[in-house]
Formats: sequence, C-alpha cells, structure tokens
Amino acid sequence: MPVRSAGLLLHRTSPTGSTEVLLVHPGGPFWARRDEGAWSIPKGEYVDGEDPLAAARREFFEELGRAAPDGPAVPLGEVRQKGGKRVLAWAVEGDLDPATVVSNSFAVEWPRGSGRLRNYPEVDRAEWFGLEEARRRILESQRPLLDALVRAATGRSSTS
Repeated sequence: MPVRSAGLLLHRTSPTGSTEVLLVHPGGPFWARRDEGAWSIPKGEYVDGEDPLAAARREFFEELGRAAPDGPAVPLGEVRQKGGKRVLAWAVEGDLDPATVVSNSFAVEWPRGSGRLRNYPEVDRAEWFGLEEARRRILESQRPLLDALVRAATGRSSTS
C-alpha cells in the first residue's frame, strides 16, 4: 500500500487582492541546496483509521509550531508524488508570520556512512508566495493543488 500523507494549503489575500499561499521548505542536508521545485504544503503521514483532516492539522502544527487556523477546510483532492506517496489536501484561509515557525526535528546519519546522527528541522523555513511564484517553487507533483485552490476560489468545478 502506498504511503499516505495529509496536508493543509494555507492561503490569504494580499493587500493588492491577489492570492498568496504558504509553502514550506524541507530541512536537512538532502534539500539544503534545492529551491525551485522543492517546496511543499505542510503535510505528514497518517495511518489506517485516522481521520486525514485531523492528521493534516496535526502535521501543520508539528511542521510549523502553530495550530492551523480554525475555519472551513476546503477539499483540494489527492495528488501522487514521484515516489508514489499519495497526498490528500485541504485549503484553509488564514495568516501566519513565517518568522514564528518552529518545526519539529528528525535525526539522520550525516554525512552518509559517517556513523554520526545529526538533528535537522523537518521544515527549515516557510514563506508566502503569489500563485505564479508558488508554481515554480512547489514540488511538481503538488502543482495540481494550486489549480484546485483557484477552482475552489472561483467556484468552478474540476470538470469545467
């Protein structure tokens, strides 16, 4: 069975009236030098029997150190990432100061083969992006989530 993750795409309206989305950059040595095509929505794995939306909210808190905003969670559908992981996502409107992000951490052997475990933040930074810039920054497999957000905002169905 493929690994399943759930996540939230936080969005807001900028002072100029355009839509902005909050994306996170993965921490650790594997992503340190990657930028375009490396960002993601805050997300994490969930298990059978667990409510995916509750898991998405939990992972938002773990990756950002802040509870997800209250309010409606609009389903954006599911995407499949290159490695086969399936990501189920919802859009939530709200605001968050990226400077306040404090992520949980993970341990990895680095450098590989050294026998030394080092701790890294799961998310090393978060930033707000307009939709055009977000399309360049986000993982290619997650770009359809941005399209789904636009459809939801304009009230169009996925078949129109």
